[in-house]
Amino acid sequence: MKPTILAFDDVSKIYPQEGGQDLFALKEVSFQVAIGRSVAMVGRSGSGKSTLLHLAAGIDLPTEGRIVLAGKELAGLTDHVRTLLRRDTVGLVFQFFHLLPHLSVRDNIALPAWIAGSPASATTTRITELLERVGLADRADETTQKLSGGEMQRVAICRALLRKPPLLLADEPTGSLDDENGHRVMNLLLELARDEGSTLIYVTHSRELAHLADEVWQLHSGELEFS
Repeated sequence: MKPTILAFDDVSKIYPQEGGQDLFALKEVSFQVAIGRSVAMVGRSGSGKSTLLHLAAGIDLPTEGRIVLAGKELAGLTDHVRTLLRRDTVGLVFQFFHLLPHLSVRDNIALPAWIAGSPASATTTRITELLERVGLADRADETTQKLSGGEMQRVAICRALLRKPPLLLADEPTGSLDDENGHRVMNLLLELARDEGSTLIYVTHSRELAHLADEVWQLHSGELEFS
């Protein structure tokens, strides 16, 4: 049985509202995800999907319950230690890429290594390998502002995978792409995660793209259902 990379135990996230009516973004959510699995999360806007990803990455902490990431309970860590754990354990892919347009493709991918203090020489081969996998080896020295949306998302995926994180979290990674590019990017993300041995949890509004994953979860008003 593969080890668990992420576990939620009765996790709730509550936002106090004016007038005393609390907003439950998540309600007593529990699950475990093994290393190497792919999970798609679906649900209407406001159902808690992005909240769950933020909690999984340690960007936010739960109001109630326990979250264990790579064997460490997040609530028991300082902000600094939690940031380091996220840096070393989690790769993030966003809907709108979050690339720096004035930097080259290569330098955008190298950013996580620079932040971690790794020498440039240690990442050169890795960046080249990733760019070859996503079909952008010939664009390495161009600035990202010259790329199409699908190409920018492929660069963002390379950046997320650079340091070989055991957990990839993707929030609507195809949401700003047309159908053709969306399918291409989603298939590529799943293939790379599988080949790297990473767990992938991704949010999507597309039922078709959701069913490419090993498991499909549905969030409804903060409550989690398993398909």
